[in-house]
Amino acid sequence: MSTPGQSSRQSPRRPVSTSLVLGAVLAGASAAVAVLSLVWTPYSLADVGSGARLAGPSAEFWLGTDRLGRDVFTQFMAAARSAILVAVSSVAIATVMGTVIGVLAAASTRVVDTVLASLIDVLIAFPTLLLAMLVVTVRGASLSSAILAIGIAGSAVIARVTRVNTARVLREEFVTASIVSGTGWGGVIRRHVIPNVAPTLIVQMMLLGGAAILAEASLSYLGLGPPPPAPSWGRMLLEAQSTVSSQPWAAIAPGLAIAWTVLGLNLLGDGLREAFDPQLRRAR
Repeated sequence: MSTPGQSSRQSPRRPVSTSLVLGAVLAGASAAVAVLSLVWTPYSLADVGSGARLAGPSAEFWLGTDRLGRDVFTQFMAAARSAILVAVSSVAIATVMGTVIGVLAAASTRVVDTVLASLIDVLIAFPTLLLAMLVVTVRGASLSSAILAIGIAGSAVIARVTRVNTARVLREEFVTASIVSGTGWGGVIRRHVIPNVAPTLIVQMMLLGGAAILAEASLSYLGLGPPPPAPSWGRMLLEAQSTVSSQPWAAIAPGLAIAWTVLGLNLLGDGLREAFDPQLRRAR
């Protein structure tokens, strides 16, 4: 019940971004398949010869079987788990490394800032896939090598965004007032810098997640990803390449999965950017 003098009208609700909803649905579908694969798959990954070779889709084998008689749908589900693991782990590495480097560059002296900014530019100049190939070549092909390589490559993007936004926040009057009142650098970063930089970082993390899944699939397609029997959408594409004309379903499923997951994370990033930026929301 409204009190006297108080308007009974409520402020209109902000419309939910279409990009945010669609991105959450697409990315959430991949995450749901990944979680389900932890507790259930139709067959075991090591179950070779469970069906006839290159069998078509059926009630028993939803996506058919590959050249070894393995269930393609089981590989598809397990590969979703690997893709989400790579995305989450590599983005975590990139966020930690990039945030530390970016904040240190913005809060340090001009000389340190110049050196770190140059290092960031050098890392960004290297394509993610090329840098990942170099790391995998040195450490050997494995899931951990792919995660580390993609995380290092992504840290440069996080570092640049963090450096620019931290420098902007440190110029604000409320930060100057906080320093004058006796707050140390640790308190300034914890109370003022991180809360103001976090929205932009969250958007970048979504975009990096999509790039990480695409990079891992590319590495696996080139034979530089985790070796068999570790599942991967990229290796599924590679193995289905020779039979794509006669058995297209083995290639269509992982190809669509990569496309919708990357698209979902990109749309999710766009939706979050719109939600965090009032000016962009009004412009639309």
